[in-house]
Amino acid sequence: MKIENRQQLLVMLVIVACALLVGNSVIFEPLGKWWSARSGEITKLRQQVTEGERLVKHETSYRSRWADMQRNALPANSSLAEQQVLKAFENWSRETGATVTGIIPQWKNDDEAYMTFNCRLEASGSINNLSRFLYEIEKDSMALKLDSVELSSRDSTGQQLTISLQISGLVLTPQARL
Repeated sequence: MKIENRQQLLVMLVIVACALLVGNSVIFEPLGKWWSARSGEITKLRQQVTEGERLVKHETSYRSRWADMQRNALPANSSLAEQQVLKAFENWSRETGATVTGIIPQWKNDDEAYMTFNCRLEASGSINNLSRFLYEIEKDSMALKLDSVELSSRDSTGQQLTISLQISGLVLTPQARL
């Protein structure tokens, strides 16, 4: 091969290599990133559509559950709500034989849409009395949630137990009930 042809060939190879390098960094990489981003967006949108279809499919059960929550929420009047919870504690105590030894109520205004009535309750009794007491709290339709439960023994044989409960009650404000 002649030197001139070889030089032209090398120049052409360098030009082609530079063109490929520029094409890769200017065209192919951005297109690849754009394609990946677009694929991710399509996947995200498909998941949102699937979630939306599931919500629409279960709309009646969600609306029914929300209506139950609204119906069973504590009254918006804080004194009525507190009275209702304390009366429930008294009834459960009477029904189960557990002895309520202390109640420390506290209100929290967490949001415009709702408030919570937090209550620390201590009760004593046998394991049967206390387990029945917990069962009564859990099965009641009132909007109460057990946040924490601590159980301790008051005697060396474990016959007399004390339970400490942290309970939260839901109070929906009038605008949240819509």
